[in-house]
Amino acid sequence: MNLKEKIASYGKWSLITGGSDGIGKNFSFELASHGQSLIIVGRDESKLKEVKAQIENQYKVQVTIYALDLSISKNISSLIEITKDLDIGLVVLAAGFGSLGDFSTLNIENELQMIDTNCRGIVHLTHSFANKMKIKKKGAIILFGSLVGFQGVPWSSTYSASKAFVQSFAEGIRAELKSKNIDVLSVAPGPVSSGFGERANMNMGKAQATKGIGRICLKALGNQTTIRPGFLSKFLGYSLIILPRSIRSFILKQIMSGMIKK
Repeated sequence: MNLKEKIASYGKWSLITGGSDGIGKNFSFELASHGQSLIIVGRDESKLKEVKAQIENQYKVQVTIYALDLSISKNISSLIEITKDLDIGLVVLAAGFGSLGDFSTLNIENELQMIDTNCRGIVHLTHSFANKMKIKKKGAIILFGSLVGFQGVPWSSTYSASKAFVQSFAEGIRAELKSKNIDVLSVAPGPVSSGFGERANMNMGKAQATKGIGRICLKALGNQTTIRPGFLSKFLGYSLIILPRSIRSFILKQIMSGMIKK
């Protein structure tokens, strides 16, 4: 089975949150290239309209967009309701954001909103779509952990903790859903070029391009639990993993310190 056949086997539609920027945008274009009809969700309506126009012009597939802030619970419920009759077989939950700095000085509402987006929203959407997929006995869910989700990270404490949650969550549900013919993959990237850095007040000078990440992840779907796309994610991830958690945290503290915008 080639990649196009594999993707089509899940269903006609793919849903991508955070699909107008960064890795989510790359997934949107990659899935469109394989003939998938798309539901793309993001906060910025103008970016969504731009991506929709580009994809429909390039690939002649159907694209539906929704400008929704997924840190708000009622918007999650609305998204579930308005997509309930579609044959959504592949769900890519790429929406999320981070922060950088001394935790005690950061805006607490932003930190709580981050937890709602990165954790609560992921659980809500996964629960809904996993149950629909169980009825069909097929489907796939791609979640986004991070390079920083395998240990505590000073100057990014809330964000790294939220990604540790996603990583553990993905590992757990993958084992539960495998027997139902539902594939689950955790993507653990390092810094990538997107609007993430600007929102997190982060200097992303060594960020990798997002091009090709979607294809790499889709190929790994069903075969791996976690994928670390890109050289930087692999290099740092595998070099750090052999060290005690406290040493990993210390090293990442130095790295994160250098990424704080002065």
